[in-house]
Parts: sequence; structure tokens; C-alpha cells
Amino acid sequence: MTGWLTAAAVFFFGLIIQSAIIIGMERKRPAKLAAWLTISLLLPYVGFAVRMLLGRTLKSRDKTLLQYESQGWLAARNSSLCAQQASDIGNVHFAEETKLYTLLTAEPGQQITLRNRTKILTNGEANFDTILTSITNAKHHIHLDYYTIRDDEIGRRFLGLLTAKASEGVEVRILFDGVGSYRLSRSYVKQLKAGGVQAFCFLPPYKAIFKRLLNNRNHSKIAVIDGTVGFVGGMNIGDEYLGKEKKLGFWRDTQLQLEGDSVYWLQELFLKDWAFAAGERLSPSRYMPYHEQGGPQEAVLIVSSGPDRSGAPILETMFAAVSAAKSRIYLTTPYFIPDASLLAALCTAAKSGIDVRVIIPGVADTQLVLWATLSYIEPLLSSGVKVYRYQKGFIHAKVLLVDQMVASVGTANMDMRSFHSNYEQNAMLFDEAVIARLDRDFAQDLLDSEQITLESFQQRSKTEKLKEAISQLLSPFL
Repeated sequence: MTGWLTAAAVFFFGLIIQSAIIIGMERKRPAKLAAWLTISLLLPYVGFAVRMLLGRTLKSRDKTLLQYESQGWLAARNSSLCAQQASDIGNVHFAEETKLYTLLTAEPGQQITLRNRTKILTNGEANFDTILTSITNAKHHIHLDYYTIRDDEIGRRFLGLLTAKASEGVEVRILFDGVGSYRLSRSYVKQLKAGGVQAFCFLPPYKAIFKRLLNNRNHSKIAVIDGTVGFVGGMNIGDEYLGKEKKLGFWRDTQLQLEGDSVYWLQELFLKDWAFAAGERLSPSRYMPYHEQGGPQEAVLIVSSGPDRSGAPILETMFAAVSAAKSRIYLTTPYFIPDASLLAALCTAAKSGIDVRVIIPGVADTQLVLWATLSYIEPLLSSGVKVYRYQKGFIHAKVLLVDQMVASVGTANMDMRSFHSNYEQNAMLFDEAVIARLDRDFAQDLLDSEQITLESFQQRSKTEKLKEAISQLLSPFL
């Protein structure tokens, strides 16, 4: 009996020690803290082991950037930008929103550029046709940085064209995430390399597990061609983006083509990722060509975020934009697992009379994530937010529209993983014509969606509510 009591005391003392360690690690993120404490108590020792395996934050990528900065390459790049004084940009875009402008440009290295031309690419066909055409016309280099690359029909088209360009002497580099591209065949990568393409995996699973970095994923969807044309948005390289996934059917997504000074920022992100994954520091002067004066005058801000950053720049810019709204907030997202502050901002905006509309999927690519998304819907509906579920297929676009003032298109979902754990990049857009185009897409998406009412949503079964509650508990990890 004494031995049993001793064993029990040791067991519970171990739980207390585990809880104390978790509190120390997650004290700055209450949602994660609550989730990990619950898991560690429900799964004693196993939950703690998983936390230790997944929970380390990647910091070495910061050192890579600092080594670049010490060489003065960021200053060299900035010297070729059409950088304006804050007051000048404010007079053009932020005459009444100086607080928003200050926040958007407060992050070191975050700068609004004016000399840009943007093009909205709606859905996979337009996206792939445009990117493949740009690759065909490449003269100097092709840089691709994707979360997922698949060995399927569209993936094979990329493979053939990229190896052909490499044979012409064009420098071709590809990065793919170790988890997002876990199904990418070895033969595909071997064919790339045999064809002269330099290809590397960002944190391969075995390396990520060994270094306890499995939770830090590179969620990028970046393409940079010759340092003058860039692409960013929701689409990876795979047949599902062309609607060829039987379960999901039609795939609704948004990508952005950029030309001009904003491409420097996409190139910077690629060079940082390449230095980390490939161990090679490329000379920025070779890949950031000077852009001629004059030309288009669209304002663009590239906002990047990741676990190696001290703050959460994408979350902060979205919160600031939502808080600045005066008439409307339109949001499209495949995964809605918001930070508490952002959820409160949306609810408060709706209560104050602002037209807040949110489009989420009707069909899920991941059922657990959909349950987590639905667990946040009732507070929105109760506050007057109009919520719609897309019915035409699967909606994967990540778009935010605030008044006629600002829009965001990028890789970041409206979830805590994108805000805190993944490497993400969004483009903030300020041109009225571009925002109008996104408006038209959103209007069409509304026609292809079904509105949820508070009364009907409250009538869902107890089983569904239980699934949602459990999923919400896990939401910080989804």
C-alpha cells in the first residue's frame, strides 16, 4: 500500500512539474497554454512529450538575416526603391488614417512602395497559365518557394518547363516544405536535379523532428522571375487547384501577380529561405535588378510573419485594418480560427453598424479544421456578422477587404497557425481598381454561397456541438 501511494505521489508530482514547464513556455499565448495543459492532463506524460517535440521555436533564421544585413545588402536594395516620405504616402492613401499607416509601416523592414503593377489571378487556370508564361520568358533566374508541390499533371508541366529553362542556362531554384510536400516523390526531385534545377526541402520531417521544429512550417507560395515579376497568394502547385480533386470539386482561390518594387520583398523572403534550407547565401545584387523610374504607381506593402519574429506582423496588420473600417469588412478564408482580439474586433465592428461579411467553406478539405471553424461562428452571428458557406466547391482564397481603402491577398489563413507558427506573406493593396476587382470576385462568391442564420445554426445537434468544442480546444495547433 505504501508503495502504491509513493508511486501515485511521484506520478502527480510529475504532472505538476510538467504543468509548470508548460506554463513557463506558453505564458504569452493563453489559448495554447490552455490547450497544452488540457492535453497534458488528459494524456499524462504523452501530451508533455508531444509538446516538447513540437513546441520549439525556430530562431536561427533570424541570424541568417542579420548576417545579410551586416553586409549592407538591404540598404543597397532600398536605395533603388521609390520610397516616399510618410506624409506623402499618407496624403495619397491615409489622409484620415494616420494610425493605420503608422502601424503598417512600424515593423522594421516593412515599407509601402508606390511603383507597382498588380494583377488579380482568380482560380488555378489563370494562375498557372500566367506563372508558366512568365517562366517561359525568364532570362536570368526562376525562384519558386512553395508549401506544396505535387507530382501530378500540373506538377509535371512545371518539371518539364523548369528543366528546359535550366538547360538554356537560366538559374532555377526550388524550395518545398517538408510537411506540405511530404507526398512529393523522390523521383520527381531527382529529375529536377538531373535537369539542372537546384531543389531543396525546407525542414525535412526527419530533421524537423530531431530539432523539435516540426510545428514550424514554410507556408509560402512565392514565385519570382528575373527579380521583376513576383507571385503570391493561396495556390500551391497541384492538380487540386484546377478542380481535379474528386472530393472537393471546383477549387476557388486567389493569387496575385506583382511587378515593380514590391517584388524586392518577395525576393528577400526567398533569399532568406534559401540561405536557411540550402545553406547558400546568394548575392542580392544579382537577383534584385534596378527598376526604372516612372511607370505604374500602385501602392503595395508586403507583410511577412513567422515564428522567428518577435511579434505577429500579419495578425497586427489585419487587426489594424479591421479596426479602421468605417463601412464594410469582407473576409474570405478557408480556415477561421481567429485570435481572440481579431474575433472581438470583427464582432465589435458589426455591433457598431459596419457591414461585416465572412465566407467560409461549405465542404472541408480537413474535417477537424472545419469543426474548429464552426465553433467560432455563433459569436459572429450573435454580433450581427453575416456568415456564408461556399457551395460551388471548396474555397481556399485568403482575402480581406476593408472599405475601399485596403485589401489583403496572401498565404495566411485566418487562424492561429498562420499568425504564430508558419512562415507566411501577405500583400496589402491600396489601389482602387485592384480593390474593385476583388470586390467583384467577392460578390460572385456570395452568389455561390449560402447564408447561415443564427436560428438555424443554433439548431445543430449536440453531437455537432461536442465535435466543435473539442476541435476548438485543439484550434491553436490546427
